[in-house]
Amino acid sequence: MNAQLSDALPWLIPFAFYGLPLLHVALSRRGGGWRPPAGSRCPFGPRAGWLVMVLMLGPVGWLMFALRRPRRVRGRQS
Repeated sequence: MNAQLSDALPWLIPFAFYGLPLLHVALSRRGGGWRPPAGSRCPFGPRAGWLVMVLMLGPVGWLMFALRRPRRVRGRQS
């Protein structure tokens, strides 16, 4: 039993630091759309951009996604 745990531990670290953040960005409602906005020259949507950032930067990219400021609703004053 202990040998199984020690064999699985090295795989747990990349999954925790890369797999879970990628899954969070892919499934989050705040990730944006998969398609680019109308009139954009970029072929990728915002969610694909966030996935690339999390893939390249790992936990730092996920923190950038998680701590970004939400958009303000137009016409609403606070």
